[in-house]
Amino acid sequence: MGFETLREKLQSRQGAHFDVGLVERAYEFAAAAHAGQIRKSGEAFMTHPLAVAARLAEWRSDAPTIAAALLHDVAEDTPYTKKDIEKEFGSEVAFLVGALTKLKRIRYADSPARGTAERTENLRRMVLAFAEDIRVVLIKLFDRLSNLETIRFLDPASQARIARETLEIYAPLSNRLGMGELRGQLEDLAFPIAHPVEWTALQELVAEPLEDRRRYVERLIPEVQNLLTSEGLAPRDIHARAKHWYSLWRKLERLGGNLGEVYDLVAVRIITGSVESCYAALGAIHGRWPPLPGRIKDYIALPKSNGYRSLHTTVVGAEGKVTEFQIRTAEMHEEAENGIAAHWAYSEEAADAARKRGVRALARTRDLAWIRQLREWHENFQDAGEFLESLKLDFFRDRIFVFTPKGEVIDLPEGATPVDFAYHIHSDIGDQATGAKVNGKMVALDTPLANGDIVEILTQKNKKPSRQWLEFVKTSIARGHIRAALKR
Repeated sequence: MGFETLREKLQSRQGAHFDVGLVERAYEFAAAAHAGQIRKSGEAFMTHPLAVAARLAEWRSDAPTIAAALLHDVAEDTPYTKKDIEKEFGSEVAFLVGALTKLKRIRYADSPARGTAERTENLRRMVLAFAEDIRVVLIKLFDRLSNLETIRFLDPASQARIARETLEIYAPLSNRLGMGELRGQLEDLAFPIAHPVEWTALQELVAEPLEDRRRYVERLIPEVQNLLTSEGLAPRDIHARAKHWYSLWRKLERLGGNLGEVYDLVAVRIITGSVESCYAALGAIHGRWPPLPGRIKDYIALPKSNGYRSLHTTVVGAEGKVTEFQIRTAEMHEEAENGIAAHWAYSEEAADAARKRGVRALARTRDLAWIRQLREWHENFQDAGEFLESLKLDFFRDRIFVFTPKGEVIDLPEGATPVDFAYHIHSDIGDQATGAKVNGKMVALDTPLANGDIVEILTQKNKKPSRQWLEFVKTSIARGHIRAALKR
């Protein structure tokens, strides 16, 4: 890939507030710095930063982000330093490059040469870099994707480390940012390296059913089109969506290997022009084919914690085959695929003003609240092993939304209990909890909460937490407060 390919992707960004010149100068500087360097694949070194920059351009990132992507290996792999970059391109680009250079030196996954404490301290630094500017995360994610695409040229030990790191940190991170398509790509590239035996077995198990399902969905789509048209609906698109390999393997693990219960092996996706059309399409589908009980999910009324919105339903469809439908607007679809980058709130007018004040602009607050929480949260952990495990549970696990009786939304990890909820509200409420009501009914304190539950905590003054709570709470916040109370 040459710069002309990147230039083409920047054509739509030629407005007054997008500094194309900055990107061009960054490319020229990086190309000169990396001149003569070759990747292990045998390609010129600049193919990698160009690939990262091109993907960021497709996602409408701002000029400093794209420039930093082009320069992100310069301070590490050439004689030039961060100071040289700051002199040429300013403090904003230099900050992004500096943060990425630090991340490049971090090794998270297990290594005989590194103890848990050292690996976890590296992870702490990674968390802090992510929390400081969301653009560091985006560049790093696409850097990882590009490296995975040529991972076969690395030694086996490096391949294994990168694959594990991807599945445990980078893919879940992209999921928290709502970047579903990127998450799938990262997982599917890392899966055969991290779990080669399981990958091979899955290919053999699914090959024939997958092809049969694809042919069935191809026959079904025209029927769905005719149905919606007859109802006065004009969908913008109807297409098939095959489940990503790693996601399929994880689901089969939960189902005990029963492929017959995987109803979304190939799902039908309907893209409409409005929210009203989504519900109308859902009604039309249910009018033609009976839905399976308990398989209707309204993520439009109650989005997932990463912002995902869509209607899901599973029906006994044409030819008697159980089929999943996903119905959403074009905007919802873009957000589901691209997450935070789909509604990049980096206003270029605001960015110009911010730069004049010497301030780095960030994406919109609701998408970054959990990232900023990382900065405060990680300081509470002194034990390296506890920090690592809590990071996976509290921030990279699937999330649920539950409500207080007043309608406030509380974001918790999947499997959280009323005790986790109580401590999320306030440590005193957690310490004094005696019971809980979920959707108006009394439940045990160890009851797993579900998405959309309304939770009320019953308290009693001078009540103390029970040591048994440590056996079922899911959040590190609750566990820390319980231990502190027990010590007191």
